[in-house]
Amino acid sequence: MRIWPVAILGAAVCGGAAVERFSPLGRPTPTAAAVAQPPVEGKTERGDILQRFPQVVMQVSPAVVAVDAVKAAAADGSPRHRPLEESGSGVLIRWPGISGVLVVTNHHVVGNAAPNNIYITLADGRIRQPVRRWADPESDLAFLLINDPDLPTAELGDSDKVRRGQWVLAFGSPFGLNQTVTHGIISATNRGQVHLGSTIRIKEFLQTDAAINPGSSGGPLVDMDGKVIGINTAIASKSGDNSGVSFSIPANMVQRVARQLITRGRVIRGYLGVQLASSLEPAAALRLGLDRVNGALVELVHAGTPAAAAGLKPGDVILKLEDIALRDQNHLINLISDLPPGQKVRLTVWRERQLRTVEVVIGEYVGPPQ
Repeated sequence: MRIWPVAILGAAVCGGAAVERFSPLGRPTPTAAAVAQPPVEGKTERGDILQRFPQVVMQVSPAVVAVDAVKAAAADGSPRHRPLEESGSGVLIRWPGISGVLVVTNHHVVGNAAPNNIYITLADGRIRQPVRRWADPESDLAFLLINDPDLPTAELGDSDKVRRGQWVLAFGSPFGLNQTVTHGIISATNRGQVHLGSTIRIKEFLQTDAAINPGSSGGPLVDMDGKVIGINTAIASKSGDNSGVSFSIPANMVQRVARQLITRGRVIRGYLGVQLASSLEPAAALRLGLDRVNGALVELVHAGTPAAAAGLKPGDVILKLEDIALRDQNHLINLISDLPPGQKVRLTVWRERQLRTVEVVIGEYVGPPQ
């Protein structure tokens, strides 16, 4: 099964031909005073929830936008590298200290497009262009500033309180059909075993069965209080169309990334200096003397890195960061990324069928240029 970033859900056009491509220590408390919906209790019936759907749609729809971008051609100027037109979705939010509103969308929708090559279609059909853009390829997030403070906005919720089984609505522009809304439930949280583009490194997705298709990238995933709990990003599909497995970037990650981009101009992330196995398979875990598949298996330790200085070795399985038990390698990557460079942390490592403790001083990650 293939994971398609949604086009990684947008519909891309190159040379006229349509192409479909489809935590943490020291984590700050989200600034939005929003919480996810309360548990459904007592005599609450399915009909009550269904009656709530139109109310949430009316509340959120004015803040949902379509995003079109013309990405620059490759520098070699060859016919295969013509300007690329990408279509996706976005949602308008307010940010403290900023005049105007921000469009939250996916980096893969706008890519390297300059603000004057990005077109934002509002819910009422008006067109705006951003005056500034911020982007973080590693989390696949982008933020576009519109110099119009009177536009309707949505509110970010607290994605850490999202629960499996709760109802959600997904908004977007699948196949160019603006202002489309679908419904479903949260299928899973903290989903990291998703293979996307080579630049997307930070993954802790919300999984949902709400129908998401090409063109929905960047659209909001919303709870029954009308709060944005995620940004729709990718689908798992054999055909490239929706098959009931969709992924959204949690709202709390959106806040963390936006805070750093807006205040510092870039996202500062911690760095360990290891190459990790894509998964710890059951057979490998048993061969190493472990009785479960939790943890991050070290395949390679890069020379001159914090991991090398701390004495980590290929074959080590990192089981804990401080007192946090690790689910998998993506969990470790996210935790390390959230740490400030220079902080000393304790790792619990399984090596030669014994538990060991390793102390490491976190370095600063230097990613690829934007």
